Amino acid sequence: MERTRSFKTEAQGHLYLVPTPIGNLDDMTFRAVKTLQDADLIAAEDTRNTQKLLNHFEITTKQISFHEHNTQERIPQLVAKLQQGLDIAQVSDAGMPSISDPGHELVNACIAAHIPVVPLPGANAGLTALIASGLAPQPFYFYGFLDRKPKDQRAEIEGLAQRPETLIFYEAPHRLKKTLQNLATGFGDDRPAVLCRELTKRYEEFLRGTLAELAEWAATDTVRGEFVVLVGGNPAPTTTATTAVDLSEPVEVQVDRLIAAGEKPNAAIKEVANLRGVKKQAIYNTYHHLDKE
Repeated sequence: MERTRSFKTEAQGHLYLVPTPIGNLDDMTFRAVKTLQDADLIAAEDTRNTQKLLNHFEITTKQISFHEHNTQERIPQLVAKLQQGLDIAQVSDAGMPSISDPGHELVNACIAAHIPVVPLPGANAGLTALIASGLAPQPFYFYGFLDRKPKDQRAEIEGLAQRPETLIFYEAPHRLKKTLQNLATGFGDDRPAVLCRELTKRYEEFLRGTLAELAEWAATDTVRGEFVVLVGGNPAPTTTATTAVDLSEPVEVQVDRLIAAGEKPNAAIKEVANLRGVKKQAIYNTYHHLDKE
């Protein structure tokens, strides 16, 4: 068992995970503003985007870029600064760090180095959409972005079709039409669903209906804004989806169990990756023994 506390010592700094507004700047908390002001450095997904937030709240803390393309380079640098005693606040462009955004690998590196990680509560698009959707708020299953490749996306959807929980997805406007068509095909036209567009912004909108109705809307209307897509769970699943993962088990065992429950291999690999909080390629390589060559 490992135990860490969030008290300050002279020898090391803290990593603060700071949520930022998903649209409305008034959703920034007092604690988040103070944390960004007091930090020695802000690790931002996009420094240009974060600078607008900092300017609004008159925060002058220096930034350093930290995004999916420089993760491996930045992590050792940030850990070294933390070990020297600097406090670092990590932010994504909007919402909660690590949730469909950068952050998870840095958190793991800090835990391994015994550096305290301090999470702040704040904005999250998935939960914000869920509580106003009208669909069952619990249990829910957060999936985030489906795979962009059509074949892999269809396999993921097939693997999720039996889940009884309300499902939460994120999607970009230019991919929404095709994703809704694939969801309707994989889950059934009559499955209830909700589209949440531009949450907390001026043109916030909820569209409720069946997957077929929403797919028809996306095919005929001009689609703008970022979307949260919520889909009602399967009311009569024919197989039992596996939701619990014993992290002490080998990856191969976890993937094989999901495949035995009816999921396609690619969907099972993606689910194990999500539950373990690692990239799909890492699970793929382990499952196929590519990392042992």
